[in-house]
Amino acid sequence: MLMNVLNQTYYRMPCQKSGSAAWACHYIKERRISIRRACLIFNISVTCYYHKSAASDENKQIADLLVELTTQNKNWGFGLCFLSLRNVLGLPYNHKRVYRIYCELELNLRIKPKRRIKRVKPVPLAVPVEPNQSWSMDFMHDALTDGRAFRLFNVIDDYNREALTVEIDFSLPAQRVIRSLNQLIEYRGKPVQVRCDNGAEYISNALKDWAVNQGITIRYIEPGNPQQNAYVERYNRTMRYDWLNQELFTDLDQVRQQAEDWLYHYNNERPNMGNGGFTPIQKLHQAA
Repeated sequence: MLMNVLNQTYYRMPCQKSGSAAWACHYIKERRISIRRACLIFNISVTCYYHKSAASDENKQIADLLVELTTQNKNWGFGLCFLSLRNVLGLPYNHKRVYRIYCELELNLRIKPKRRIKRVKPVPLAVPVEPNQSWSMDFMHDALTDGRAFRLFNVIDDYNREALTVEIDFSLPAQRVIRSLNQLIEYRGKPVQVRCDNGAEYISNALKDWAVNQGITIRYIEPGNPQQNAYVERYNRTMRYDWLNQELFTDLDQVRQQAEDWLYHYNNERPNMGNGGFTPIQKLHQAA
Protein backbone atom coordinates (compact mmCIF):
# COMPACT_ATOMS: atom_id res chain seq x y z
CA MET A 1 0.00 0.00 0.00
CA LEU A 2 2.84 2.39 0.89
CA MET A 3 4.50 2.03 -2.51
CA ASN A 4 1.19 2.48 -4.32
CA VAL A 5 0.56 5.76 -2.52
CA LEU A 6 4.07 6.96 -3.21
CA ASN A 7 3.92 5.99 -6.87
CA GLN A 8 0.58 7.69 -7.36
CA THR A 9 1.37 10.86 -5.44
CA TYR A 10 5.05 11.65 -5.39
CA TYR A 11 6.74 10.09 -8.43
CA ARG A 12 5.68 12.27 -11.37
CA MET A 13 6.72 11.20 -14.84
CA PRO A 14 6.27 13.55 -17.83
CA CYS A 15 2.72 12.24 -18.41
CA GLN A 16 1.71 12.69 -14.78
CA LYS A 17 2.03 16.48 -14.62
CA SER A 18 -0.54 19.10 -13.83
CA GLY A 19 -1.68 22.29 -15.60
CA SER A 20 -0.29 23.19 -19.02
CA ALA A 21 2.29 20.43 -18.89
CA ALA A 22 -0.49 17.87 -18.45
CA TRP A 23 -2.38 19.22 -21.48
CA ALA A 24 0.81 19.16 -23.53
CA CYS A 25 1.37 15.53 -22.53
CA HIS A 26 -2.23 14.71 -23.51
CA TYR A 27 -1.87 16.25 -26.97
CA ILE A 28 1.42 14.48 -27.57
CA LYS A 29 -0.14 11.14 -26.73
CA GLU A 30 -3.54 11.56 -28.40
CA ARG A 31 -2.73 13.68 -31.48
CA ARG A 32 0.79 12.44 -32.15
CA ILE A 33 2.41 15.88 -32.28
CA SER A 34 5.98 16.60 -31.33
CA ILE A 35 7.02 17.66 -27.85
CA ARG A 36 8.43 20.98 -29.09
CA ARG A 37 5.21 21.85 -30.93
CA ALA A 38 3.04 20.94 -27.95
CA CYS A 39 5.19 23.13 -25.70
CA LEU A 40 4.80 26.06 -28.12
CA ILE A 41 1.03 25.62 -28.21
CA PHE A 42 0.69 25.68 -24.42
CA ASN A 43 3.42 28.27 -23.91
CA ILE A 44 5.72 26.15 -21.72
CA SER A 45 9.38 25.34 -22.12
CA VAL A 46 10.68 21.91 -23.06
CA THR A 47 12.65 21.98 -19.82
CA CYS A 48 9.41 22.41 -17.89
CA TYR A 49 7.93 19.44 -19.73
CA TYR A 50 10.83 17.17 -18.84
CA HIS A 51 11.21 18.49 -15.30
CA LYS A 52 10.85 15.90 -12.58
CA SER A 53 10.27 17.07 -9.01
CA ALA A 54 13.43 16.79 -6.93
CA ALA A 55 11.27 16.29 -3.85
CA SER A 56 10.36 12.73 -4.75
CA ASP A 57 13.29 11.12 -2.93
CA GLU A 58 12.78 13.34 0.10
CA ASN A 59 9.08 12.51 0.19
CA LYS A 60 9.88 8.82 0.08
CA GLN A 61 12.31 9.29 2.96
CA ILE A 62 9.65 11.14 4.98
CA ALA A 63 7.07 8.43 4.23
CA ASP A 64 9.45 5.63 5.23
CA LEU A 65 10.33 7.39 8.50
CA LEU A 66 6.66 8.05 9.32
CA VAL A 67 5.77 4.41 8.74
CA GLU A 68 8.71 3.30 10.88
CA LEU A 69 7.81 5.69 13.73
CA THR A 70 4.13 4.73 13.78
CA THR A 71 5.01 1.03 13.59
CA GLN A 72 7.36 1.23 16.56
CA ASN A 73 5.13 3.65 18.51
CA LYS A 74 1.54 2.66 17.82
CA ASN A 75 0.08 5.47 19.93
CA TRP A 76 2.00 8.34 18.34
CA GLY A 77 0.01 10.90 16.40
CA PHE A 78 1.22 13.45 13.88
CA GLY A 79 2.55 15.84 16.53
CA LEU A 80 5.02 13.42 18.09
CA CYS A 81 6.05 12.05 14.68
CA PHE A 82 6.81 15.53 13.34
CA LEU A 83 8.71 16.58 16.47
CA SER A 84 10.74 13.37 16.30
CA LEU A 85 11.71 14.11 12.68
CA ARG A 86 12.57 17.74 13.42
CA ASN A 87 14.09 17.73 16.92
CA VAL A 88 15.38 14.19 17.42
CA LEU A 89 16.51 13.30 13.88
CA GLY A 90 17.27 16.91 12.92
CA LEU A 91 15.44 16.87 9.55
CA PRO A 92 14.38 20.33 8.27
CA TYR A 93 11.08 19.37 6.65
CA ASN A 94 8.10 21.74 6.86
CA HIS A 95 5.20 20.56 9.04
CA LYS A 96 2.68 21.09 6.21
CA ARG A 97 4.66 18.82 3.92
CA VAL A 98 5.05 16.12 6.56
CA TYR A 99 1.35 16.33 7.43
CA ARG A 100 0.36 15.99 3.76
CA ILE A 101 2.36 12.77 3.46
CA TYR A 102 1.08 11.60 6.87
CA CYS A 103 -2.51 11.95 5.65
CA GLU A 104 -1.78 10.30 2.28
CA LEU A 105 -0.47 7.27 4.17
CA GLU A 106 -3.67 7.23 6.27
CA LEU A 107 -1.75 7.14 9.55
CA ASN A 108 -4.19 9.44 11.38
CA LEU A 109 -5.26 8.27 14.83
CA ARG A 110 -8.94 8.22 15.70
CA ILE A 111 -9.58 10.80 18.41
CA LYS A 112 -12.29 9.75 20.84
CA PRO A 113 -14.16 12.82 22.09
CA LYS A 114 -14.39 13.22 25.85
CA ARG A 115 -17.20 14.72 27.84
CA ARG A 116 -16.05 17.91 29.48
CA ILE A 117 -16.65 18.17 33.22
CA LYS A 118 -16.75 21.59 34.83
CA ARG A 119 -14.27 21.81 37.65
CA VAL A 120 -12.95 24.54 39.88
CA LYS A 121 -10.00 26.21 38.22
CA PRO A 122 -6.88 24.61 39.74
CA VAL A 123 -3.99 26.60 41.12
CA PRO A 124 -1.24 26.59 38.45
CA LEU A 125 1.84 24.55 39.28
CA ALA A 126 5.10 26.32 39.91
CA VAL A 127 7.42 25.90 36.92
CA PRO A 128 11.01 24.99 37.91
CA VAL A 129 13.72 27.05 36.26
CA GLU A 130 16.62 24.60 36.73
CA PRO A 131 17.24 20.86 37.23
CA ASN A 132 16.88 19.37 40.73
CA GLN A 133 14.71 22.25 41.88
CA SER A 134 11.67 19.98 42.21
CA TRP A 135 11.10 16.24 41.84
CA SER A 136 7.77 14.45 41.77
CA MET A 137 7.14 10.84 42.78
CA ASP A 138 4.17 8.51 42.61
CA PHE A 139 3.16 4.83 42.57
CA MET A 140 1.55 2.84 39.78
CA HIS A 141 0.07 -0.66 39.73
CA ASP A 142 -0.09 -3.44 37.16
CA ALA A 143 -0.30 -7.24 37.11
CA LEU A 144 1.51 -10.24 35.65
CA THR A 145 -0.22 -12.77 33.41
CA ASP A 146 -0.75 -15.07 36.41
CA GLY A 147 -2.73 -12.34 38.20
CA ARG A 148 -0.09 -11.26 40.73
CA ALA A 149 -0.10 -7.48 41.18
CA PHE A 150 3.13 -5.48 41.26
CA ARG A 151 3.94 -1.84 41.95
CA LEU A 152 6.04 0.76 40.14
CA PHE A 153 7.67 3.67 41.96
CA ASN A 154 8.27 6.58 39.56
CA VAL A 155 10.39 9.68 40.12
CA ILE A 156 10.74 12.51 37.59
CA ASP A 157 12.48 15.87 37.49
CA ASP A 158 9.80 18.53 37.01
CA TYR A 159 12.17 20.85 35.14
CA ASN A 160 12.69 18.73 32.03
CA ARG A 161 10.18 15.90 32.71
CA GLU A 162 13.07 13.43 32.82
CA ALA A 163 12.25 10.00 34.20
CA LEU A 164 14.88 9.48 36.89
CA THR A 165 13.98 5.97 38.03
CA VAL A 166 11.31 3.31 38.15
CA GLU A 167 11.51 0.82 41.03
CA ILE A 168 9.49 -2.38 40.46
CA ASP A 169 8.51 -5.05 42.98
CA PHE A 170 5.54 -6.77 44.58
CA SER A 171 5.95 -4.58 47.67
CA LEU A 172 7.61 -1.18 47.97
CA PRO A 173 7.60 0.02 51.60
CA ALA A 174 9.00 3.32 52.81
CA GLN A 175 12.53 1.89 53.24
CA ARG A 176 12.63 0.91 49.54
CA VAL A 177 11.49 4.42 48.62
CA ILE A 178 14.29 5.93 50.74
CA ARG A 179 16.88 3.57 49.24
CA SER A 180 15.81 4.48 45.71
CA LEU A 181 15.97 8.21 46.46
CA ASN A 182 19.44 7.84 48.00
CA GLN A 183 20.66 6.09 44.85
CA LEU A 184 19.28 8.94 42.74
CA ILE A 185 20.98 11.58 44.87
CA GLU A 186 24.35 9.82 44.50
CA TYR A 187 24.51 10.36 40.73
CA ARG A 188 21.96 13.12 40.11
CA GLY A 189 22.39 15.44 43.05
CA LYS A 190 20.03 16.53 45.81
CA PRO A 191 16.65 18.13 44.97
CA VAL A 192 15.36 21.19 46.79
CA GLN A 193 11.93 19.64 47.22
CA VAL A 194 10.03 16.44 46.41
CA ARG A 195 6.31 16.54 45.60
CA CYS A 196 4.07 13.56 46.38
CA ASP A 197 0.59 12.55 47.47
CA ASN A 198 -0.48 11.33 50.91
CA GLY A 199 0.22 7.61 50.45
CA ALA A 200 1.17 5.52 53.45
CA GLU A 201 4.80 5.26 52.33
CA TYR A 202 5.13 9.04 51.90
CA ILE A 203 3.64 10.11 55.22
CA SER A 204 5.68 7.60 57.22
CA ASN A 205 8.00 8.89 59.93
CA ALA A 206 10.93 7.13 58.25
CA LEU A 207 10.59 9.22 55.07
CA LYS A 208 9.98 12.44 57.05
CA ASP A 209 13.11 11.86 59.16
CA TRP A 210 15.14 11.09 56.04
CA ALA A 211 14.00 14.34 54.41
CA VAL A 212 14.95 16.37 57.50
CA ASN A 213 18.41 14.76 57.62
CA GLN A 214 18.94 15.44 53.91
CA GLY A 215 17.64 19.00 54.08
CA ILE A 216 14.92 18.26 51.50
CA THR A 217 11.39 19.65 51.70
CA ILE A 218 8.50 17.25 51.06
CA ARG A 219 5.50 18.96 49.45
CA TYR A 220 2.29 17.00 50.04
CA ILE A 221 -0.64 17.66 47.73
CA GLU A 222 -4.14 18.08 49.09
CA PRO A 223 -6.08 14.80 49.40
CA GLY A 224 -8.29 14.19 46.39
CA ASN A 225 -6.44 16.71 44.19
CA PRO A 226 -4.07 14.71 41.93
CA GLN A 227 -3.87 17.68 39.55
CA GLN A 228 -1.54 19.28 42.10
CA ASN A 229 0.93 16.52 41.20
CA ALA A 230 0.28 16.96 37.49
CA TYR A 231 3.84 16.47 36.22
CA VAL A 232 4.19 12.89 37.43
CA GLU A 233 0.51 12.10 36.79
CA ARG A 234 1.00 13.05 33.13
CA TYR A 235 4.13 10.92 33.04
CA ASN A 236 2.19 7.99 34.52
CA ARG A 237 -0.40 8.31 31.77
CA THR A 238 2.31 8.23 29.11
CA MET A 239 3.91 5.15 30.68
CA ARG A 240 0.55 3.41 30.92
CA TYR A 241 -0.56 4.29 27.41
CA ASP A 242 2.71 3.79 25.52
CA TRP A 243 4.21 0.82 27.39
CA LEU A 244 2.27 -1.00 30.10
CA ASN A 245 -0.97 -1.35 28.14
CA GLN A 246 0.95 -2.67 25.14
CA GLU A 247 2.62 -5.62 26.86
CA LEU A 248 1.88 -8.82 28.80
CA PHE A 249 4.36 -9.63 31.58
CA THR A 250 5.17 -13.09 32.91
CA ASP A 251 7.69 -12.17 35.63
CA LEU A 252 9.31 -9.17 37.30
CA ASP A 253 12.63 -9.61 35.50
CA GLN A 254 10.85 -9.07 32.20
CA VAL A 255 9.13 -5.95 33.56
CA ARG A 256 12.40 -4.51 34.87
CA GLN A 257 14.25 -5.12 31.61
CA GLN A 258 11.52 -3.51 29.55
CA ALA A 259 11.35 -0.63 32.03
CA GLU A 260 15.03 0.18 31.41
CA ASP A 261 14.49 0.14 27.65
CA TRP A 262 11.39 2.30 27.92
CA LEU A 263 13.08 4.84 30.19
CA TYR A 264 15.87 5.28 27.65
CA HIS A 265 13.32 5.68 24.85
CA TYR A 266 11.28 8.21 26.86
CA ASN A 267 14.28 10.32 27.90
CA ASN A 268 16.27 10.24 24.67
CA GLU A 269 13.94 9.58 21.75
CA ARG A 270 10.40 10.70 22.62
CA PRO A 271 9.68 14.43 22.11
CA ASN A 272 7.91 15.99 25.07
CA MET A 273 5.34 18.75 24.59
CA GLY A 274 6.15 20.15 28.04
CA ASN A 275 9.72 20.76 26.82
CA GLY A 276 8.67 22.60 23.68
CA GLY A 277 8.92 19.48 21.55
CA PHE A 278 12.39 18.42 22.72
CA THR A 279 13.30 15.25 24.59
CA PRO A 280 14.08 15.45 28.34
CA ILE A 281 17.80 14.90 27.72
CA GLN A 282 17.88 17.63 25.07
CA LYS A 283 16.21 20.03 27.51
CA LEU A 284 18.76 19.05 30.18
CA HIS A 285 21.65 19.77 27.79
CA GLN A 286 20.14 23.13 26.90
CA ALA A 287 20.22 24.08 30.58
CA ALA A 288 23.87 23.10 30.94
